[in-house]
Amino acid sequence: MDFAQAAVGMMLLLVAGDLLVRGAVSAGLRYGVPAILIGLTIVAFGTSAPELVVTINASIEGVPGLALGNVIGSNIANVLLVLGLPALLAPMGDHSEETRRNYWIMMMVTIVAVALCYYYSPLTWWQGAMLLSLLALFLFDTYRSAMAARAVSGANSNIPGAEEMEEADPGMPVWKIAGLIGLGVVGLPVGAELTIDAARRIATDYGVSDEAIGLTLIALGTSLPELATTVMAAVRGRADVAIGNVIGSNVFNLLCILGVAASLDDISVPQEFLSVNLWVMLASAIALAPFVLTHRKVNRVAGGVFVTAYIIYLAMVLTPSAPAL
Repeated sequence: MDFAQAAVGMMLLLVAGDLLVRGAVSAGLRYGVPAILIGLTIVAFGTSAPELVVTINASIEGVPGLALGNVIGSNIANVLLVLGLPALLAPMGDHSEETRRNYWIMMMVTIVAVALCYYYSPLTWWQGAMLLSLLALFLFDTYRSAMAARAVSGANSNIPGAEEMEEADPGMPVWKIAGLIGLGVVGLPVGAELTIDAARRIATDYGVSDEAIGLTLIALGTSLPELATTVMAAVRGRADVAIGNVIGSNVFNLLCILGVAASLDDISVPQEFLSVNLWVMLASAIALAPFVLTHRKVNRVAGGVFVTAYIIYLAMVLTPSAPAL
C-alpha cells in the first residue's frame, strides 16, 4: 500500500506540474509575454515543480535528508538514465555554443555544491541564499545571452520550442487557463504530501534511510517527465536538445531546489554523501564532457554504459552493507 500511495502521489505530481505549466505558458502567450521569457522562467520552474514541491514539503516536515537525496539523485538520474536510456534508441548530440557554455556553468555549480556540502555541513540559510543568488545571476545571464542572439538572428527567434511546449495555446480561454493553474497549484502539494508520507514509511519498513529513498524512489519519480520527454524525442528523431535540457535541469536543481531547501531548514550532509553520492554526481557531470565539448554523439554504446552505471549505483544505494549506506 505504501508503494501504491507513493505511485499515486508521484503521478499526481506529474499531472499537476503538467497542468500548471500548460496554464502558465498559455497565459503568458495570451497576454503577450515573449516566448523567450516563458522558456527561461515559467517552463524552467514549472517542469521542475515536482522536485521543488517535494523538497519544500520534506524540509517543512523535518526530513531534509530526503530533500538532499532528491536533488543529488535527480542530477545523477538526469545524466545516466534520462540520457542513457534514449541513447539506446537513437544517438543524441548537442553541439550548440549555448549548450557548451551552460555545461561549464553546470560544472561550476556542481563543484560549488560539492564544496558547500563537504566543508560547511550542515547547510544553513546563508548557503541557501548564496545558491539562490547564483540562480538569479544565471537566469539574468541566460536571458541577456538569449536576447542578444535573438537580436542578431531576427525578432522571430526564440528559445527553441518555447511556444510549442506543453501544448500551449495563446487563444486558450481565461477560465480554462485559471482552471489549469488552479488544479496544478492544488495538486502539487497534495501529491508531495502523499509521496513523502509513503516514502517515510517505506524507509522505516525496509530499514533504509530517508536519504536513500530520496536518492532512488523520489529522484526517479520526479525525473519521469524529463525521461518521458527525452524518450519520445529520441523515438521521433528529435533528441538533439536533450543534453541541453538535462544541463539546464541540473543547474536548476542545485541552485533553486537545494537553495530553497537550505533556506527553509538546516540540511546535515550524511557521511555516505560525502564519501560516495556527491562524487557520483560530479563524475556523471564530467562524463558529459566528451559529448558536449566535441562533436561526438551519445551513441548506443555510451547509452549502455550510462544505464549500466546507474543500475550499479542504485544497487549500491539500496544495499545496506554497501559503501553508499
